[in-house]
Amino acid sequence: MKKIEIYTDGACSGNPGPGGWGAILSYSGHEQELSGYEANTTNNRMELTGPIKALEALNQPCEVNIYTDSAYVCNAFKQKWIQNWLSNGWKTSKKQAVENQDLWKSLLSLMEIHRVHWHKVKGHSDNVKNNRCDELATGEIKKQRDS
Repeated sequence: MKKIEIYTDGACSGNPGPGGWGAILSYSGHEQELSGYEANTTNNRMELTGPIKALEALNQPCEVNIYTDSAYVCNAFKQKWIQNWLSNGWKTSKKQAVENQDLWKSLLSLMEIHRVHWHKVKGHSDNVKNNRCDELATGEIKKQRDS
């Protein structure tokens, strides 16, 4: 199984508002940058979209280390929120519907194909790839604003 390293980030100008996501895929010394834009979204949706789009770009099952500065995304797996949501019929501990179910379901479907390991990184610090993902995400928003 190929071992892939993925960094992702999401950004939103207003919440909700225009948003962007960025991802860097690294394999065997090669890197690919991906990014995208949505006109009306939330920061959490963009944080989820980055890993989804990155995993969709893989053309075969891989072992993947995903690095994100999103506690929302990382904790869903590290603190087993996702298992609780599934057990509770997509309800939170407060019996409310889990937000962004469509994206969570897409991500879970992709995780059935790939062996994914989640890693939380500190945002807006000295992590070069995380900072580059932030530039990609915010750059998508700026591109749309300037066009």
